[in-house]
Amino acid sequence: MQGAKLGHRTAIVEKGRALGGVCVDTGTIPSKTFREAVLGVARAGGSVGGPSPYQDRRPTIEGLLSRVTDVVRRECAVIHAQLERNDVTVIWGKAAFQDPHTVVVEFENGRRTVTADKILVAVGTEPAAPPGVAADGEIILTSDDILRLGRMPKTLAVVGAGVIGLEYASMFAVLGVNVTVVEKRQRFLEFLDHEIVDELTHQMRNRGVTFRLGEAVERLEIADGPPRRAVLLLESGKRIVADAVLFSAGRAGATATLDVAAAGLKADERGRLRVDATFRTAVDHIYAAGDVIGYPSLAATSSEQGRLAACHALGVSAGAVADHFPIGIYAVPEISMVGQTEEDLTRQKVPYETGVARYREIARGQILGDDSGFFKMLFHRNDRQLLGVHTIGTGATELIHIGQAVLGLGGGLDYFLNTVFNYPTLAECYKVAALDAANKLAR
Repeated sequence: MQGAKLGHRTAIVEKGRALGGVCVDTGTIPSKTFREAVLGVARAGGSVGGPSPYQDRRPTIEGLLSRVTDVVRRECAVIHAQLERNDVTVIWGKAAFQDPHTVVVEFENGRRTVTADKILVAVGTEPAAPPGVAADGEIILTSDDILRLGRMPKTLAVVGAGVIGLEYASMFAVLGVNVTVVEKRQRFLEFLDHEIVDELTHQMRNRGVTFRLGEAVERLEIADGPPRRAVLLLESGKRIVADAVLFSAGRAGATATLDVAAAGLKADERGRLRVDATFRTAVDHIYAAGDVIGYPSLAATSSEQGRLAACHALGVSAGAVADHFPIGIYAVPEISMVGQTEEDLTRQKVPYETGVARYREIARGQILGDDSGFFKMLFHRNDRQLLGVHTIGTGATELIHIGQAVLGLGGGLDYFLNTVFNYPTLAECYKVAALDAANKLAR
């Protein structure tokens, strides 16, 4: 889109079934829509927090996924319309480099070559393969399969307590599914504030999720049954049997069939491409952006990387992705953060103070029925500058943007103390937390 806006002939080669990649087809948009459907039926059942109300009367998977199909279709239509308005050519097929300026596109009825002065690799990632048994979309699942399920499992094992695994584990737990999470690390989501992760763990356990931390899967098997079930054999000797297993232990760059060597490039062991600050690869006219270059692998940052890469490639002055980008995790409850954590500041020996607000003390939290939400800001003890914002609870991913703006503009404690927020809103957390921090600093 940015290339077209700058007046250049632009084409997209897409091998998937929809424009928008994993984000639109199997990842961000479908999973977040599924989450809203889950929360909708939970509210109808009278419970979002606490144990699931669906132990005896669970909704059908067909009903939950119908909304997903509708939203994905509409999002695809929006993307198509935007590309058409800007005269971007869409070429459907699987691309592979022939040389540094040429890709060969294979499709059902033939092939064609496409040449370009500048090339952007934005192929994203693919889920890592389960050990021992291939994913079948029914019992052994990857994140690409889970929203195509034909039936609701009664028990689900999730291998890998990363963002994707925890999001789905928490969603299915709300639906009354008996969920077990297996993670080889003793702590997960280490990049988040530890207090926030502890609260997520507590709330998920309250919904019946079992955590097997410090455990690794030796192999997966399928028991013939009936019914057929997944069997996880752990290195410790434990054996977990479940109706389905979601294997979410990492993703790899989708460069295996791209023949990057023909372009003079080399992917790392996880299929990722290395780029510089302008998203240029080792080949001057080839750029890469999005999940294929690694961290932070967020839909929002990937989009911005692609825009900036196009600007740099076409000689237009552009900055860099802002340091203070928000991170959102759409578990139940949702989590969001921006800036530094207490653990970061402690390692750096930065003096700081915390300000805390709890949803049970906020009128909007009571209205929403969320008495477990938690909000925290970190301020420098000397100049009172805002250093980080961390929150877990209803609306966390929306609430975080106020803190992001203040952080990006170099604001601090006094801004929040002197600002009036709408009442009753969750934004009141900023005022309450600021007053808490000011009281601590005054002591």
